Amino acid sequence: MTSLRKLGSSDLEVFPLSLGGNVFGWTADETRSFAVLDAYAAAGGNFLDTADSYSKWVEGNEGGESETIIGNWLRTRGNRDDIVVATKVSEHPAHQGLSAATIKAAADASLRRLGTDHIDLYYTHFDKPEVPVEEIIGALDELVRAGKVRHIAASNITPERLRESLDFSDREGLARYVALQPHYNLVSRDTYEGPLRDLASRAGLAAVPYFALAAGFLTGKYRPGATVDSPRAAGAARHLGTERGPRVLAALDEIAADHGVAVPTVALAWLAAQPTVAAPIASARTVEQLPALLGVADLVLTDEELTRLAAASA
Repeated sequence: MTSLRKLGSSDLEVFPLSLGGNVFGWTADETRSFAVLDAYAAAGGNFLDTADSYSKWVEGNEGGESETIIGNWLRTRGNRDDIVVATKVSEHPAHQGLSAATIKAAADASLRRLGTDHIDLYYTHFDKPEVPVEEIIGALDELVRAGKVRHIAASNITPERLRESLDFSDREGLARYVALQPHYNLVSRDTYEGPLRDLASRAGLAAVPYFALAAGFLTGKYRPGATVDSPRAAGAARHLGTERGPRVLAALDEIAADHGVAVPTVALAWLAAQPTVAAPIASARTVEQLPALLGVADLVLTDEELTRLAAASA
């Protein structure tokens, strides 16, 4: 049985791979989503990541489709107490921003779609600098006190705003962020490594990186001359045009071959081994894509391999 990881200073214990829910209601319909969720849970997975805005970008969708699918799955499987559910606020078309009123209304809407009375981890999806941190933290604290949210977290936030938020929570004795969701992977290191990670480390926050596989580039299926049928193909393929992209793929290929594992397993294992990281997020639209992601739970890279990958991605 894979050992769970403690999420920062919280009492949450999570599987070392968080299953991304952005594909549910987009490239995976409910039947396919249920199959992926079942397989993830069967492997010991317990950490689902979604947002109230997923998948508003699909024609005919209004946002909240992913939460609804997850809620239906939790209800039919009767496993709510076994699953750590993380969702986010600020981008739903009907609940834009982070005013106190918006946060509270959005949380209630998420709870309805998820069919539950509490959210385990509630992120501010994109920080809104025009809203004072006092208002944001105050509203989140009310949700925690009401029992609607267990722990709070932040995504897409500057070190300055994060520090301000933590200081306010500490000073006033209010709910405090326990985790951070940064854009972080082997070919995108600059956003997180540096002041943001330093602050997370000092403050005891866990990192749960999104785009852990660089929109699919780090699966290894994007190669010169290859055509990939994916809505994310353009975003992933741009890494081929850099010096770093092909260099990283070459290092991943070597290490994956040495261990007899898939390329994405190695990319996720590098990320999972980085300071502060508790669980990278990766999504699967089919059950067949899952084993390469779940392998992160069992693969331990050597110091030399970690160093080689870091050098390739420098």
